Amino acid sequence: MRTANSIDIARWCARQGWPVHPLQPMRKLPMPGCSRCRSSHPEYVPHTVAECGCLSRGLWCHGFHAATRDSALIDRWWGRNPNMGVGISTGPAELLVVDLDCHADTPPSEPSEVLPAFSVPEDLLKAVRNGLDAFRILSQALDGEDFTDGERTLAVRTPSGGMHLYFRTPRQTTWRCSTGGNLKGVALGWQLDVRAHGGYIIAPGTQVAAGIYEAVGSCRQPARLPGWLAGALEQTGHLLAARPPAQTRSRVPNRARMATTSPATTSAWAAKVAATALSDVADCASISEGSGWNTKVNRAAYTLGGLVAAGFITNQAGAEAALLEAALYARPERAQQARSIIQSGLVAGQRQPLTPKDR
Repeated sequence: MRTANSIDIARWCARQGWPVHPLQPMRKLPMPGCSRCRSSHPEYVPHTVAECGCLSRGLWCHGFHAATRDSALIDRWWGRNPNMGVGISTGPAELLVVDLDCHADTPPSEPSEVLPAFSVPEDLLKAVRNGLDAFRILSQALDGEDFTDGERTLAVRTPSGGMHLYFRTPRQTTWRCSTGGNLKGVALGWQLDVRAHGGYIIAPGTQVAAGIYEAVGSCRQPARLPGWLAGALEQTGHLLAARPPAQTRSRVPNRARMATTSPATTSAWAAKVAATALSDVADCASISEGSGWNTKVNRAAYTLGGLVAAGFITNQAGAEAALLEAALYARPERAQQARSIIQSGLVAGQRQPLTPKDR
């Protein structure tokens, strides 16, 4: 995507299901809207995006709040000004992007302030010089994947030498942005920011004055938010909300069933077993709290653990992510309990390899 035009970048993002909005040429800021949509205009009347007439006239306005996937509007925006950059509204795109900064700031004098919400050996923290180091130490401490090589998820090198790591959020959950990366606000750690609901990220391939946001590695799709990172983000206050309350859900009797995402398997038999186990968990979303959710999550984790032990699932992290996605779909307010059940269930299941003769 290094040589792509902005309109091609915007079209590519829209095909991924990510709403886009224009950025000022060679800058990271959204394009300003028409003068009447600015509070400084003498005739300005406060209004929402839905009430704004600019979009119906093919104009851009309201920054990332008016991001779109509409191909005609995208063609009109960037056809009119092809030098504009491309921003992605992360919330509507169901993306969570971890921004690993690489600023020249001096690390905190107290190593414990690098990742203050986590228990990490001080000797490791002393080696941290930027956000990339901090994320790698965090992933190591939580037994998670590194992700910075660009082989497991979409990873974008920023002009400053930092990195954006893209993840798909679990269904029916909402995650908050960091408040600028300082430790007094919502932050994952030092030089570790989060872009999610209520924010935007600069699209891969976009050029600013300092350089190009260039994808690295071979992966061009976001991975599902892994369980270990979801837990870390919840611990640092980034989980904003889950699904609507039960009384609201009960008014929708024909609620669509979740299309469960199963981990990669080495046989059709194992794929069917995994999909059935995950669907049993997700189906708890349509019934009451006393539906045996705990038992079904544990049973599914035990089943997938057995498939891991037998070699039918080769990526345990993928199994864990699929389990967490199904569990949070059904009971997103119980994320911490879900991770605990999944971890113990996977461990127990791996003591008993599961094969077709056992079913």
